[in-house]
Amino acid sequence: MKGIKLLALGAFSASFLSFTPINKKYIVIDAGHGGNDMGTVFEKFSEKEITINIAKQIQKLNENQDQYEVVLTRDSDTYPSLQERTDMINKLNPEMVISLHMNNSPQKETPKQGTEVYIQNTENSKKLAEKISKKFDVRKIEEKNLHMLRETKSPAVLVELGFINNTKDREYVTSENGQKEIAQKFTEIIREY
Repeated sequence: MKGIKLLALGAFSASFLSFTPINKKYIVIDAGHGGNDMGTVFEKFSEKEITINIAKQIQKLNENQDQYEVVLTRDSDTYPSLQERTDMINKLNPEMVISLHMNNSPQKETPKQGTEVYIQNTENSKKLAEKISKKFDVRKIEEKNLHMLRETKSPAVLVELGFINNTKDREYVTSENGQKEIAQKFTEIIREY
């Protein structure tokens, strides 16, 4: 009887271990804002909804990967604080962190257009930003002292996906095709990293 229990335990252990990746890597996608924090808003569109939709698309495109797992800092309309987000990220120690946001130009200006990428003062953050600039129409890459970048120990970038008050940017990031295309570009960046 004891031998049967050990045999069963051994079979269970072997089957469990065969499904557990030994060196699984994590990629964190941070959907900016959420809950009571709408982020920037234009007409019926809010930054918090745009970012969560794209974050979920990225996660969906990367399901069932053996090499890595995409983890979201939020997967619903909640607001984890910036500190809660960076604490979670630092516990996971991911390969990279991509924080998604939308920009807004002051109303007196002609709305600017394009993607902006903010980086940490690290080589890996700069490399990640360069990869993003090859896939997106990036207006600028700039080092910035933002909580998400400053407090995250892993390579991190904060990506302003476009200007919500620019018609072309807004139509692209709020359309189903645009969101799928953006998610696909980030998936390519993750796989090439």
